[in-house]
Amino acid sequence: MDVSSILASHAEKYKSITVEKANPLEVDAAYLTVTDPNPIDVDSYDNDLEEHLQSLARDGTQALISSLFQLPINRSDDGPLAQLPAPIAPLPRAKHLPKPKPPTKWEQFAAAKGIQHKKRDKKEWDEERQEWVNRWGRDGKNRQLEEQWITEVPLHADIDHDPRKIARDERKARVAKNQKQQQGNIARAQSSSSAQPQPREERKKDIDRTLSSARVSTASMGRFDKKLEGEKKMRGVKRKFDSNEQGGDSERKNSLALLSKMDSDSRKMRTRPSSGGDETVNVRKAVKFVSKGKGAVAMGKEAASKKKFKSGKRK
Repeated sequence: MDVSSILASHAEKYKSITVEKANPLEVDAAYLTVTDPNPIDVDSYDNDLEEHLQSLARDGTQALISSLFQLPINRSDDGPLAQLPAPIAPLPRAKHLPKPKPPTKWEQFAAAKGIQHKKRDKKEWDEERQEWVNRWGRDGKNRQLEEQWITEVPLHADIDHDPRKIARDERKARVAKNQKQQQGNIARAQSSSSAQPQPREERKKDIDRTLSSARVSTASMGRFDKKLEGEKKMRGVKRKFDSNEQGGDSERKNSLALLSKMDSDSRKMRTRPSSGGDETVNVRKAVKFVSKGKGAVAMGKEAASKKKFKSGKRK
């Protein structure tokens, strides 16, 4: 019985785990990626694209899995875990590197005095209970004075002296002080991280603004004033004009703004409505103008000009 055809079909169905190509595949086990540097087979690509892509995906997956099984294995409760190596391909960061946080007031003091930070444990040994208790929080050592059943009272204490209340108030005062210091550190870090000018630069800018204001306060607008040593040339503010080519929305918005401004100006010129309707002349201002004599002088000048015009015409 000839079983060569059956074996051939079986071998074609289950390919070997060894992927052999002209250019070996580049496997980066840290990122679980495989790069195929081989050129595309044009005939296979044109004849059956789906089969060609499946063949490439199969070879890359097989090469990646084979490289994973060659890595050192660590046993865990979830099963064997492969210890991935360091990545080969450098990838760019999505965001910039985080800026170092500015030191707090205590860190600056500790650095100046040479004090080294020692991290305290969260638990502390209690001699009375003979066990490890929390340093703070629930059943913490800082609440020991509030929970003990007997407390020594001073000799000249008040009648309403409550040791538990005093211990609780002191603990809350410490918590409030720590929160205030923490807020101060956060505010100091935000102010130092933001791009704010230094006091020297701010004072220099203030002097430049004062000098420029004094220059333009003279009759010649500072043209003939003697310049100081190191003084910068003053630059005027350039006028900015809108573009001639604007969209319909911006043009409509500008037109409506102009109409609303004209309407508001016309309303300001009008007085309160009278029985005859809206008056475009401010009657109160006109009466005040005439009562001071300015109106009579203006009327006299107008009459004299008319008389002179008529006399000149007769001639």
